[in-house]
Amino acid sequence: MRKPKRAYSPAVTMALFVTAVAMLLGSTISGTRAALTYYSDTYSSRLQMYDIGVTLMENGEAVSWRDYNSAGDGTWNENTGTLLEHMLPEGEELKPGKVYPEELKVVNTGTINQYVRVSICKYWLDAEGNKDSELSPELIGLETVNLGSDWIEDEEARTPERTVLYYNKLLHAQGEGRSETVPFAESLVINDSIAAKVTEKTEKNGSYTTITTTFDYDGAAFRIEVQVDAVQEHNAEDAALSAWGRRVRVQDGSLSLSD
Repeated sequence: MRKPKRAYSPAVTMALFVTAVAMLLGSTISGTRAALTYYSDTYSSRLQMYDIGVTLMENGEAVSWRDYNSAGDGTWNENTGTLLEHMLPEGEELKPGKVYPEELKVVNTGTINQYVRVSICKYWLDAEGNKDSELSPELIGLETVNLGSDWIEDEEARTPERTVLYYNKLLHAQGEGRSETVPFAESLVINDSIAAKVTEKTEKNGSYTTITTTFDYDGAAFRIEVQVDAVQEHNAEDAALSAWGRRVRVQDGSLSLSD
């Protein structure tokens, strides 16, 4: 999707989008592939097409990436992966209350310096695949880390479902300095209170009484979406405003949010 040209600066941005769905309460974990999208403001006046790229890492493995290769035929090297795909051993069911490792971070896999933003969205689906507004996103415990020191939360963008984080340091191109962020998440746990929501049905047949207990949310699924956006170092403040709609301040390689 191309945005209208503006006069103030050239900017190249990209977005990486991956989703995961995990079934719980009697269902095995599963995943769905998501779309990988790219948003580009090229402002082509005296601008070369840079090699911009970004990768989302999960527990030390590259789960999704998109890298532009201008030295070749101008195509994208891309992969759309699935979060949580290898979290459970085969045949094991997700257990509410159990803490699972889920370290997430971003790597600059391009050849230009850049600043990155991460958007995390959490919500529930019912057994029919429809959004379930009765279940709180807070029951999905994706534990964020390094807030304040390395990652900045945009509190103005916060909702019960969404968290938006900005990495406050410049990510250097490969081979030119630190090219990866510190983790912004480290673990995942589903609040075990969800398993306590049960319905009991009592039936009498002569001298026999049958009590059937079912989970209220059997077949429910949680969804975690992670989107990574990057803007180039050059004219980063203008690029961030254009691509993200957010005013930021960049000074000596450090990014902060403007009021």
